[in-house]
Amino acid sequence: MVQWMALKKIARNSVSDAVYEQLSREILEGRIQPGDTLPAERALCDMLGVNRGAIREALKRLGQAGLVEIRHGGGSTVLDFRSSAGTDLLSGLLLKSDGGVDYEVGRSIMEMRAALGPDVARLCALRRPDTLVERLQGSVDAMQRDADDVHALQQHDIEFWQILIEGAQNIAYRLAYNSLRATYDHLRELLARALTEEVSDLRGHREILEAVRAGDSARAESSARRLLSTGTEAVLALLQWLEALPTSEPGTTSPLSTHEEVSDRGLEP
Repeated sequence: MVQWMALKKIARNSVSDAVYEQLSREILEGRIQPGDTLPAERALCDMLGVNRGAIREALKRLGQAGLVEIRHGGGSTVLDFRSSAGTDLLSGLLLKSDGGVDYEVGRSIMEMRAALGPDVARLCALRRPDTLVERLQGSVDAMQRDADDVHALQQHDIEFWQILIEGAQNIAYRLAYNSLRATYDHLRELLARALTEEVSDLRGHREILEAVRAGDSARAESSARRLLSTGTEAVLALLQWLEALPTSEPGTTSPLSTHEEVSDRGLEP
């Protein structure tokens, strides 16, 4: 039987969002299982100390996210999000309630990035909308100008890939990229060192640019695969190393969250 006593009363300055965050966290971390029925609205109001409008809005969001199935008059049944949800849940899966990172989810994100990027570059070279090459050239020029500033290079790299994803003209890829981007932002500081070599690879970015300029889709794909492999290998090594660290409590992961903490422990990705 599900134990609901772990739910905490909600501060009134963030009512609906906080209800959603708390219930979704219980589902994503497995404390509420697929097939369980959520308490009735009135019971949730009492447990969380909020009004019925906030509960209904949060339940609506849970349904839209693929976390519950809402049956009017019959309660809300928890779904198996692995079968019903989309990539917008990646951020919620990545960051745990104790402040730690789920490294298996992080690895999955990097593997998806490595698979998606080369085909994005291929389609961009194939379709080449007007003005795109000029924008890519501007991004590469900015990288060259800021070659000694790794944080600026990270931002230029993001802009470079945003242009490529626009040029690919594939809405499914673009939406998937949006989810990956939002999730990556949560790990940006942690991954800064691991991705330094990739984002600093001006030659690799220029090779993709020239392949797109020439309309050479095969070369754009292979160039993107080479560029992304550097960062992918470094980040996977970092995640594996972090996963092997001793945990502070049984069953928990180490809540490392910044690249400074990684540096303090002596890791050189």
